[in-house]
Amino acid sequence: MNKRRVVVTGMGVLSPIGNGVEPFWSALVTGKSGIAPITKFDASKFDARFAGELKGYDAEFHFGTKDARKISPFIQYAVVAAREAIVNANFKMNDTDPHRVGVVVGSGIGCIRSAEEEYQKFLDKGPGRISPFFIPKMIINEAAGQVSIETGAKGPITCSVTACATGTTCIGDAFKMIQYGEIDAAFAGGTEAAISVLGIGGFCALRALSTRNDAPEKASRPFDKDRDGFVMGEGACVVVLESLEHARKRGANIIAEVVGFGQTGDAYHSTAPEDSGEGAARAMVNAVKWGEHKMTDVDYINAHGTSTSLNDKIESLAIIKAFGDHAKKLAVSSTKSMTGHMLGAAGAIEFAACVLAIRDQVIPPTINYTTPDPDCNLDYVPNQARKAKVNFAISNSLGFGGHNATIEVKKFQE
Repeated sequence: MNKRRVVVTGMGVLSPIGNGVEPFWSALVTGKSGIAPITKFDASKFDARFAGELKGYDAEFHFGTKDARKISPFIQYAVVAAREAIVNANFKMNDTDPHRVGVVVGSGIGCIRSAEEEYQKFLDKGPGRISPFFIPKMIINEAAGQVSIETGAKGPITCSVTACATGTTCIGDAFKMIQYGEIDAAFAGGTEAAISVLGIGGFCALRALSTRNDAPEKASRPFDKDRDGFVMGEGACVVVLESLEHARKRGANIIAEVVGFGQTGDAYHSTAPEDSGEGAARAMVNAVKWGEHKMTDVDYINAHGTSTSLNDKIESLAIIKAFGDHAKKLAVSSTKSMTGHMLGAAGAIEFAACVLAIRDQVIPPTINYTTPDPDCNLDYVPNQARKAKVNFAISNSLGFGGHNATIEVKKFQE
């Protein structure tokens, strides 16, 4: 079967460093941190008391008072990001066949906050006070469902849940559906709103979070020798993908082209990456093979780069395993140093960073990189953005359970 070319024509972003594609990108290239003390609840008794919360987000502004209470935050974020993506792409459903437009939007956790609130109601007042909106507020597929309702898309409406690889997997799934002709366009991405008592508490119990409470903005420090854990983030990114034919027919502005997708499993551990990095390396190799070009064509990697001891060491090893001598010539950065780890939304927001790096020929930095780690010996674009040739870029996502996903984009050429 002939594979159709797939292009990116629009994006929408909600992030800890800026709401909207351009504010987000401006913050990335200036090295702005979005990490600050938690305001959503009293975190004074937690080991980690800071996170990458959204700033300036007003649910009632976007949804009105009534719907803001009925629709949970992770779903809201997906819908708001989709609204921006529609405008950004100048996508009009009236000008296309809605049955040929899909939605693939996932979340790693869904609305853990709703579970907390409704269980407290049960304890305080009994089962009769549980909200009738509880289930649709919590279940992960409702993000894709609500984006479908918002946009009018009537093709396949689905979601992948692969922990921290969710956003990448969703975009990859949409890419495949378009490339092989099942649909002509899709809204794809990830969303997360897990900064809550149980969300923070659970990751604290895993000892996965940084506890640099005296300097939150410096806590997310991927690949740095003094890293001590990741920082929770929240937000969403939804992108518009189209077949090249569909985009040309409607005169769309093409930002970049998606050319490859690879996903593998570690078959190793529920939370830790496999020691050799073989699975992550294979995902990168498979993505480039899918794109039918050479490993040496890749200019930039947006790393999973969580700022945990194991991830950063093993991902660096995986890059060397995948790229060989070319690894030393690659620019590698982790934008989680600024946004924190947005879990199910991370892969989507980092895909957007790759697209924008190609658009502007600028590589965003890894901030807070001060002390090199002998186990992490690549070019991590430390602390300042870099003007550079970026024709091919890949984004890595590695999720609990051994989910590895890599997606590749390139500069669009006719």
